[in-house]
Amino acid sequence: MKHRLRFATTALFSLALLGAARAADIDGKWQAEFDSQIGQQKYVFELKADGEKLTGKAASERQGQKAEVELKNGKIVKGEVSFSEPLKFQDQEIVIEYKGKLAGDELKLHRKVGDIAEYDIVAKRVVEKK
Repeated sequence: MKHRLRFATTALFSLALLGAARAADIDGKWQAEFDSQIGQQKYVFELKADGEKLTGKAASERQGQKAEVELKNGKIVKGEVSFSEPLKFQDQEIVIEYKGKLAGDELKLHRKVGDIAEYDIVAKRVVEKK
């Protein structure tokens, strides 16, 4: 009986560590380039997980203008990712919502730009050179 309890405790602890490790797999920079209704856009997301909480920033370049914003409402649960990007565009406040899945070195995201547009993008892990 003691062996079963010890095994069950060890198994649960291992699963908890695995979940934390998976969340940490998102830590780092992710780059995406895609076409949109306003033309070509380039993004670098810098993400960090703390348990299920996801924080970070988005650096973007669109129509020759660069911007950087803090991401809001970030969450990562079992590889499922969500966050929002507050954006000021032509004197309007727009919230861009992202939902998707971490798949190795790709972050497959559905991007919803307010009530204006929706599409899928893929951000790829930026490998830092040593």
